[in-house]
Amino acid sequence: MSNSARIQTTTVHEPRKDSSAEPYWNPYLAGFALGLLLLLTYMLFGWGLGSSSGPTRLAYAIVDLVAPSWAASNGYLSGYVAEGFAGIFEDWMVFEVIGVFLGGVVGAYTAGRTRHGDVIHGPQISDRARLWMALAGGTIMGFAARLARGCTSGQALTGGSVLAVGSWIFMLAVFAGAYATAPLIRKAWR
Repeated sequence: MSNSARIQTTTVHEPRKDSSAEPYWNPYLAGFALGLLLLLTYMLFGWGLGSSSGPTRLAYAIVDLVAPSWAASNGYLSGYVAEGFAGIFEDWMVFEVIGVFLGGVVGAYTAGRTRHGDVIHGPQISDRARLWMALAGGTIMGFAARLARGCTSGQALTGGSVLAVGSWIFMLAVFAGAYATAPLIRKAWR
């Protein structure tokens, strides 16, 4: 058979489609439960949801452990690791982040999506590259959340629920940016 007559096939990595994989949770029910949780956090703590302060509290605790005098004299960190700092578990949002992680594990487990090899990606991206991109994207988002003094959940859920104009502008910018970059990202998934 000549080279011109050969048909080259490419396999696309798709998620497993067997009877053990259940559908994801209903997004409307999950969104309703999230709204109730937001209301509950306002009622119990007087503060809405957010996630960037949990890992930030961990970073502050590490700096205080390694270089307490520098942390106390640093203008940015001193508000978090000043005298009387009780440690990482002083902030209730640390427990929230732990709960989000455990909720993700429970959600994946109940949907039958915890097996090795279930990394979803396009044909041009390997499992390893996909995981590295996810780690890099999460790191950039975490850094940007600290620059913005809040994460997407804090801005969108907490700020949006109290009708903060800046939060609504932020969310419109997030959606506009997502729609603008989607065609570029979509090419890698085909």
